[in-house]
Amino acid sequence: MPLTHEEVAHIARLARLNLTPDELERYRGQLSAILDYFAELSALDTTGVEPTARVREGEQALRADESRPGLGAGRLAETAPDWHDDQFRVPPIFE
Repeated sequence: MPLTHEEVAHIARLARLNLTPDELERYRGQLSAILDYFAELSALDTTGVEPTARVREGEQALRADESRPGLGAGRLAETAPDWHDDQFRVPPIFE
């Protein structure tokens, strides 16, 4: 499923990426290959195959869900590019 240059440029705009023409062409090929692979997977006969939530059987090795102290507003303000009245300021997403 080859994507057009315009479709990749649209996806880049949605992701707020400024891509060069060379990058657009490279990503066009890569995204097209990914979509082709999904088309192959869609063509497989999965009759009788039960849906699974995970591949590995048994317990998952996860850490205990325990609360920990956060960074605090002062530490966050140090790392934030734009901070005002204890809030992050971000550019508007609607034009």
